[in-house]
Amino acid sequence: MRIGVDIMGGDYAPEKTIKGAILAGNELPKDTKLIFFGKQKKIELILSKQETTNLNFEIVNCDEIISMGEHAIKAFKKKPNSSIAKGFEYLSHDKIDGFASAGNTGAMFIGGYYSVKAIGGVLRPCICSVLPKVNGGVTVLLDVGANADCKADVLYQFGLIGSLYAQHVCKIEKPNVSLLNLGEEKSKGNMLTQAAYEMMFETPDYNFIGNIESRDIFDSKTDVIVCDGFTGNIVLKQAEAIYQLVKKRNIEDEYFNKFNYEIYGGTPILGLNKTVIIGHGISNEIAIKNMIIHTKDVVDANLSEKIKKNIT
Repeated sequence: MRIGVDIMGGDYAPEKTIKGAILAGNELPKDTKLIFFGKQKKIELILSKQETTNLNFEIVNCDEIISMGEHAIKAFKKKPNSSIAKGFEYLSHDKIDGFASAGNTGAMFIGGYYSVKAIGGVLRPCICSVLPKVNGGVTVLLDVGANADCKADVLYQFGLIGSLYAQHVCKIEKPNVSLLNLGEEKSKGNMLTQAAYEMMFETPDYNFIGNIESRDIFDSKTDVIVCDGFTGNIVLKQAEAIYQLVKKRNIEDEYFNKFNYEIYGGTPILGLNKTVIIGHGISNEIAIKNMIIHTKDVVDANLSEKIKKNIT
């Protein structure tokens, strides 16, 4: 397996990304090769000061960088030699099996959409995240920011895509899928959620269990929560705020520690023909390590092919 890593992506790149890649190399199978996209001289200088015995790697020199604040579409088109653009070039030509970056999220999404393209039949590729359950395990939440405005058929499809991710990557045998709403009754909500409920009700494509309220997000009855990207992003940022508050108050709690983004590393763009993983911009070496390992897990699950089979 060959995993591409954007070494220049993230607030603490390239030092933290390289150190994270080294940590990942200590845990990945020996036949997994990491392809580093970035400024070669900088990468080699940092590597020369590190222990790289277990690191199976190759460097692809990229003399341009798409910064976090740049306009995603303009930057991706104007900087073909950037680490993100070059990574997607390799991915689209099957030179790598998956590509991961903690850099510009918009550029990663645009790069995935235009380079490896959406799976035929997928209405809107989306971004998912996972939230810890009180009783253990995780709940998949999607969309969390890619699609602020959705139609009912898009939410319906999110249920299918999220169910496949929960089953094949999170190893949940028969995922329960719910729709995030302001009440459990099917008549509750706005026009979007009411229309989506009607489409999802008694679907044969996945196990839809009905509406779920926000106060029940962290319980154990649902495995996949569907919502538009505007709502999902608010939920995700609120969950991050909970963790930050707990840490500021010096509270040590086994459950709340699971809100730490470092544990999950990154999240995939679901619905693309290839594996693309987005990491948090503030990722340290632990988060980068877990982002790379998660990329390997998604590639191993052959998730894109499973989505393609179920969509068509």
